[in-house]
Amino acid sequence: MKPAMETAAEENAEQSQEKKGCFECCIKCLGGVPYASLVATILCFSGVALFCGCGHVALTGTVSILEQHFSTTASDHALLSEVIQLMQYVIYGIASFFFLYGIILLAEGFYTTSAVKELHGEFKTTACGRCISGMFVFLTYVLGVAWLGVFGFSAVPVFMFYNIWSTCEVIKSLQINMTVPGDQICVDIRQYGIIPWNAVPGKACGPILENICNTNEFYMSYHLFIVACAGAGATVIALIHFLMILSSNWAYLKDASKMQAYQDIKAKEEQELQDIQSRSKEQLNSYT
Repeated sequence: MKPAMETAAEENAEQSQEKKGCFECCIKCLGGVPYASLVATILCFSGVALFCGCGHVALTGTVSILEQHFSTTASDHALLSEVIQLMQYVIYGIASFFFLYGIILLAEGFYTTSAVKELHGEFKTTACGRCISGMFVFLTYVLGVAWLGVFGFSAVPVFMFYNIWSTCEVIKSLQINMTVPGDQICVDIRQYGIIPWNAVPGKACGPILENICNTNEFYMSYHLFIVACAGAGATVIALIHFLMILSSNWAYLKDASKMQAYQDIKAKEEQELQDIQSRSKEQLNSYT
């Protein structure tokens, strides 16, 4: 009985050690995840997806509203249609580029985090690696400034649709109060410069304008432009977050390179000291 009990105890001890080893391995793996870069990547992907997806559909709805209610002649809004089509192609490029760029920045976060260094042992930082990190800092800064402009530009259609919607609300309130006829209240799209002044009809008044606001295209385009603007703002926040992370990683690599140079010099001096001591011992032995 005693040997059987000892064998069972040893098996239980081995199983507990295996569980403990798996637990410690999982903790180390979780510690190697750059959570700041992961959060910034998810926020960047979400913002770009909202901006590109909602912006693309909203631009299509805007062209449809203009063609049906404000510019019935195709030649009057031909330039605007071409510009909107070009912007939709640009949206495709933005989505593809930021999908790849977000993955690259996330990978850079994995390889520069200190937890990865502790997990995989010491690594040597090179001048090329530090230059690449510095390049990412500069590129992310430029993209952040560019997205600030995109965020401001995406607020323009929101402002235009809000003006049209608020005018429709005024017409509804006048009809309820029976004070002034709503036919005198108009919205002239030509004053925004998106269609020429000779476009026909160019404006909508009273019940016609109210019917435009009640269409599904107007409702969807208005709210999609709002979501696209919010997506652009989320992308700006994500890029600022990335910029802080990359700056911290670059500073870490810079300090690591200095520490590496110090350790190399120290190891060289210790080797020289050992060589001197070994020579002195050999000379003493030769004298004796």
